[in-house]
Amino acid sequence: MSQEEQGAGSRRKLNANMLGKLLVIAGLMFGFGYALVPIYKQICELTGVNILTPKDISVKEISNSQIDRTREVTVEFDANTQGPWRFRPTVASMKVHPGEMTQIVYEVVNKQSYKMDAQAIPSYAPQQAANYFKKMECFCFKQQTLEPNEARQMPVVFYLDPALPKDVKTITLSYTFFEVGMKPQAGAAQAGNGQGKL
Repeated sequence: MSQEEQGAGSRRKLNANMLGKLLVIAGLMFGFGYALVPIYKQICELTGVNILTPKDISVKEISNSQIDRTREVTVEFDANTQGPWRFRPTVASMKVHPGEMTQIVYEVVNKQSYKMDAQAIPSYAPQQAANYFKKMECFCFKQQTLEPNEARQMPVVFYLDPALPKDVKTITLSYTFFEVGMKPQAGAAQAGNGQGKL
């Protein structure tokens, strides 16, 4: 066998080894991507941050709750945005009795000239309050699609579990609202001119 043939055979062997390694890496990357969703959900549960927020309570649970009129808890509302839109609560805070059904409304304005999908992530302070803050209706349960320059009011219906520790006098509910979907097409106009502002 000539040197040239030996060299070609050696290259084929190296190429076959490289192909095998690349297939293993591709398989590992696919496995990691597949496992990323449950891992992310676990991290969100541990940190109290949750993108795809499930409903906290059912109507049956609300009808069984007892209102503790001997206590008042101040609930503060906060809004953060990651993008060119306006997002805010209609009131900064309110006093509620544990077990009492309450509603707050958040306002959002898409100040862009294109449609977008967005998601809100709730967080709580103190963090232990997340276990006692029960939402029945919330815009954070699903992604929101906003038309160009659209203004929208989005309610949150909640109650505080009466088992909330007595030393918790103030809870802050904070939402971060960020774009997750559609991006402007090439040559799209700049962000909206402010039409539809609240």
